[in-house]
Amino acid sequence: MRGRYVEPSTTRKERVTLKMISIITEGISVQVALDDSSTAQAIGRALPLEGIVNRWGAEIYFEIPVRIAKAEEAREQVEVGEVGYWPPGHAFCIFFGKTPASLDERPRAASPVNIFGKVVGDPTVLRRVKDGSKITIQAAQS
Repeated sequence: MRGRYVEPSTTRKERVTLKMISIITEGISVQVALDDSSTAQAIGRALPLEGIVNRWGAEIYFEIPVRIAKAEEAREQVEVGEVGYWPPGHAFCIFFGKTPASLDERPRAASPVNIFGKVVGDPTVLRRVKDGSKITIQAAQS
């Protein structure tokens, strides 16, 4: 796992103006539009990040060196293409279809996640990514 440890705090006020990130794995690259949440800010400060893919149904997740508390608006029910942070596992999550916790065809996280962005374009291309693959998250090239 590469990246620097970041923990949001009241003493760390710098804002990241990053609006887009790139997810690169197995020759696939997808762009993610970030929202303006404190979760997106903390992850933006930690870029670039590298990890090893874990698959859980149609979800990719991997541990990152960022520690963020569960947001008040964290939720289990998510939409295809949403990107979140899973506080219990300190994990970056990308949802692109049904997961083992799903109650219908929509993705559902194992427990509440902080949603902080959405894939631009078709997130289902990530279905080709295998467990154990290397994954990189970086600022998108303008």
